[in-house]
Amino acid sequence: MNAAAAPADLPALDEAARKRALGGLLVYTFFMVAGFAMLMPLVAVHYVDGLGMAAAAVGLALAVRQLLQQGLALIGGMLSDRFGARRMICLGVLLRAAGFASLAFATDLPLLLAAMALSALGGAMFEAPYQASIAALTDADTRPRYYAISNWVSGVATTLGPLLGVALLRFDFRIVCLAAAACFALNFVIALKLLPKFEMPPQPPPLRHGLGLVRGNRVFLSLVGLLMLYWFLAVQINISFPLLAQKLAGGSDGVGAMFALSAGITVALQYGLVRWLERRLSAAKVLVLGVALMALATGAIAFVGSYPGLLACVAGYAVGAVLTRPTQQTLIAGLADARALGTFLGVSSLSLAVGGGFGNIAGGWLIDIAAASGRPWLPWTVFCAVGLLSAAGLHLTLRERASPS
Repeated sequence: MNAAAAPADLPALDEAARKRALGGLLVYTFFMVAGFAMLMPLVAVHYVDGLGMAAAAVGLALAVRQLLQQGLALIGGMLSDRFGARRMICLGVLLRAAGFASLAFATDLPLLLAAMALSALGGAMFEAPYQASIAALTDADTRPRYYAISNWVSGVATTLGPLLGVALLRFDFRIVCLAAAACFALNFVIALKLLPKFEMPPQPPPLRHGLGLVRGNRVFLSLVGLLMLYWFLAVQINISFPLLAQKLAGGSDGVGAMFALSAGITVALQYGLVRWLERRLSAAKVLVLGVALMALATGAIAFVGSYPGLLACVAGYAVGAVLTRPTQQTLIAGLADARALGTFLGVSSLSLAVGGGFGNIAGGWLIDIAAASGRPWLPWTVFCAVGLLSAAGLHLTLRERASPS
């Protein structure tokens, strides 16, 4: 990607305006992550332990959200390239707010699926335009540092979100849903006031233009495919991990403490550790290292039977996640073509759509199978194997990566 290039819908900004826009995106990121983190990890606990649904059924609902959001993110990205990123972000956060609010009244599986679908549609509309805005407002020199800062902000939000969610859960699950919805409603105002106004060219490119550019970028497509395996592993933090934490700790407080530990490690290490490693290793090597560490830490859960042991594994997993988040974002943005950033970032979401969707379904299903068969080690060895396969594939694909055209 030409660092100096910008998509056709991005106005020329002076340095002060660019910094102001990036600062606005950091504020947006905080409320986006906090709203998601206060609600989504509690969905499995509420519907499985509170309403008595099967873990596999709840895993299906989570997979529906994942598959629809990331699967439709390509459409959101293509629409962003044609109609402007800020418009799509504003539309998306309003739909997400409505979806989260509707979860407050979803008491059976059909209503849960409908609420998840509405939430997914909102995410599909804002995710690729949000990521494309970051890619457009940064260049090859500033992008790694910005992603490190952005992920640190995400870590703070992820720390506070579950704690607030667990605290509100003491009153009622509906209050958690409405508070999460309010975060996305606030993001509508933030996007409207702080993000730059995108102006479209007189003749916007056809929607299919970006897809042609994507098809010609084989390294980008290989990376997207291998990240499907990574996301299969990564989404377990939202289903398999909370269910085991609930079981071992004997209550939802254990879930909140687990997420607080994970997010606390992110806050403490995200910026400094990643920047220190990037001065010594390439982004590709840091990504492979992070995925391998996540896989091994997850596999180690098969050998622990206590809540403190689980927390030790979560700590190792969190360190690996610290390494993977900004590096995979940097690699994807660096391979994207500036002429169709929304489409490229939308296609990249397919890795989370497919890998995360199957991960949610398999996570709930394997937890049920493990409980029924008396083989508690089964899910964690499967997750570990998938993660190590992803790390090996990323190593082979990226070790001699050519610069994108």
